Amino acid sequence: MKKYWKIAGFFVVFFLGHLSVEAQNKSLRFAEDKFKYESYGFAIDELEKAYSKKEKYSTAQLIAESYQKIQDYDKSFEWWNIVIQFEESTKEDFYQYLISGMKSGEGYVVEEILEGKNYTKNDFPEIDFEFMKQLYSRRSNIKLIPFDSVNSNGSDYGIVKGMQGQKFFASDRGEVIPSEKKAIRLDAKNQFQGKEKYNFNDRLFFSVYRKDSLGQVSQLSRLSEKVFHFSDPYFVKEKNVLFYSVTKELNKVKKERVITVFPELYFSTLGENGELLDSYAFPFNDSLHHGVISPFVDFTGKKLYFASNMQGGYGGYDLYYSAFDDDFNFEAPVNLGPQVNTPGNERDPFLFSNKFYFSSDGHKGLGGFDIFSSEYSVDVIKNVQNMGIPFNSPTDDFSYRQFDSNQIFISSDRKGGQGMDDIYSIEELFKNLMIVVSDCEGEVITQSFLTNILDKTNGGNVQSRRGTNGNVYAELEPNSDFDITISKPGYFSLTDHSVTTKEMEEDTVKRNYQLIPIPYQLPVYVDIMYYDLDKFVIRPDAVPPLEKLADLMKRYTFLDLLVASHTDSRASDEYNIVLSNNRAKAVMDFLEKRDISPSRVRLEWFGEQALTNDCGDGVNCADLEHQLNRRSEMILEAFPDPTKQYEIPEELKEINFCEPELLHDWLQDQINEIPTIYFDFDKSMLRSVHKEELERTALMLKKLPRLNLSIEGHTDQRGDGTYNQQLSERRAEVVKTYLVERGIDSNRLESAWFGFTKPVHDCNSVTCTPAMHQLNRRTELSVGYSKFGYTGRQKKVDTL
Repeated sequence: MKKYWKIAGFFVVFFLGHLSVEAQNKSLRFAEDKFKYESYGFAIDELEKAYSKKEKYSTAQLIAESYQKIQDYDKSFEWWNIVIQFEESTKEDFYQYLISGMKSGEGYVVEEILEGKNYTKNDFPEIDFEFMKQLYSRRSNIKLIPFDSVNSNGSDYGIVKGMQGQKFFASDRGEVIPSEKKAIRLDAKNQFQGKEKYNFNDRLFFSVYRKDSLGQVSQLSRLSEKVFHFSDPYFVKEKNVLFYSVTKELNKVKKERVITVFPELYFSTLGENGELLDSYAFPFNDSLHHGVISPFVDFTGKKLYFASNMQGGYGGYDLYYSAFDDDFNFEAPVNLGPQVNTPGNERDPFLFSNKFYFSSDGHKGLGGFDIFSSEYSVDVIKNVQNMGIPFNSPTDDFSYRQFDSNQIFISSDRKGGQGMDDIYSIEELFKNLMIVVSDCEGEVITQSFLTNILDKTNGGNVQSRRGTNGNVYAELEPNSDFDITISKPGYFSLTDHSVTTKEMEEDTVKRNYQLIPIPYQLPVYVDIMYYDLDKFVIRPDAVPPLEKLADLMKRYTFLDLLVASHTDSRASDEYNIVLSNNRAKAVMDFLEKRDISPSRVRLEWFGEQALTNDCGDGVNCADLEHQLNRRSEMILEAFPDPTKQYEIPEELKEINFCEPELLHDWLQDQINEIPTIYFDFDKSMLRSVHKEELERTALMLKKLPRLNLSIEGHTDQRGDGTYNQQLSERRAEVVKTYLVERGIDSNRLESAWFGFTKPVHDCNSVTCTPAMHQLNRRTELSVGYSKFGYTGRQKKVDTL
């Protein structure tokens, strides 16, 4: 910032009186005098001439400091390197050598700077070398584009948006006035020599310029000839008012030979052509004691933010705000506090969305002024962060401005600019995307999956690459929306519609996805329907469960039905094969009439090959036992086609399919099919109807090998407590025994008994009816899970 921080940014010093200077333009004494009064440009010329005649440590030191003051860090680094070769050089000289090296862009190879020297990094604890490395390694994916339509050979900075496509900015463009001419010096102790230029760098004073909608650049006229620097524009569209800072000539101050004049803050109404119509002073200006610069107006929040070195701050220039009303009546300034302000200098406040931006040379940075962002709320500004490279550079970077999500500008005096300070627009090149895909155990999947990234905003697919660690990387266009699809054979495909780079400040989009094996042919619901002897007609008692199955299949298209039909052992094997086949077809025909496609119903038939009991050929059994064999087992299977790639259905997104049996729980919550077994008074014998229910339970346990069953026996409250405890035990055990006889491992069955201690109806406090007593005489069943996972269908049954 070879300018306003050493220019209108600070103050004007007048020597009010005659100061005789010996006219020895080529002498070292005169050059040192120029350095003393901060006329560095002129001092450098004379000092280098003097050094060429006689190489002195003090002269080299002044040259190095002069280049550092005008922020020519390449030359400063070169001359500090000369300084430290002298025996008289100090540790402070070496410190300045390092600082210039880092600011010239050599900070990231500081080890090379120190190589062969008498110092190490540990000798300079005031420099955070690791932080510097982090900033250099953490680069934003943006490109700085010089705003050539406004940049000049001078200093240009602080662009703001006006009405009707206008833009305002500050500039000292124009000719360089040779140092032999008289000049006025601003911002440092210097003599009042004239009014043509700013002697700090031999350039003209700053003015505010306007670029109109046609691209024409014109200078705004000052309202007074006594105004020198006129800069820091900020336009308030709600009031058509321009805020700005000025440094003005003062009349003589009594009893003062040398006075320091600081910049002040003003605001004016703009005319149709952008001219200033009036002028109002900020009431807290005090040009003899402190400066007020870099205004920003939050009109919605009714706050004027600015920088000032007024008394009571934390360092040089601090950031403040002053609340105001609709008529711009301002309240006393409030310091933004130590989260923002430092012992150094802060300036250029700017608020966009929920981010507060400013420039600082007091926070840790790359050199000179850096741009910082922070989180903003009504009363709190926190989490100040250096915006890193390339927003910042080893030189001065300042005046962050954002008009919308796509229009961002900064000002900088970095290398390669057109002038001393240039305005740059920010173009986002891309945002990084990193995808990590893991399995149910949390292990990263490194291969055999496909990634498709669709750019929904610009169209087309985005190319991606696989890293050696298995992660997927891609570059995403800024301000765009994307769909990401991950697929792998045998796993649920997943699609993420939420990926966007719109209004995104971070450089990297990170996504962690979990690929889950598809539990093909997962049984989630079972039922059994029974037939009359030698019949395959659907009985009336079977219609309700079949209607329920049809309803479930209509609602959930990922469910198909497996029908396994059987006969009892009476009649020949050949006859029974045909009969069981007809029974299976009868189920299919029933469902087809309910709009369930036959393609979703798989039929298997076994004749008398899979009896549920010992009523085989030649065994004398009651008809009830034969009835249990005349059946069709109906198993609803989720994700039935092993060749198909499924996505997790929308209605099941909340289910963790790493535990697929949770789907069974979800379905059971809707249909409530776990039976309760009831008993006659003082009995523990199973009723016939409950045997059919336990057949369904046994089938469910066989199809879901991870499922365990809890069995709890109860009695009503009549009778002795000890007797009822034993009776409830027998009721639990009879259920357990029946299931074990159906092939269920006893380790999967946990039984308990409670006597009359857990009644459904407390018949000791109310008079119970027989029906209420009946509800107390029961065995309750509930399911849980073992540690063994679902492994899919173990074997497909052969069919005719």
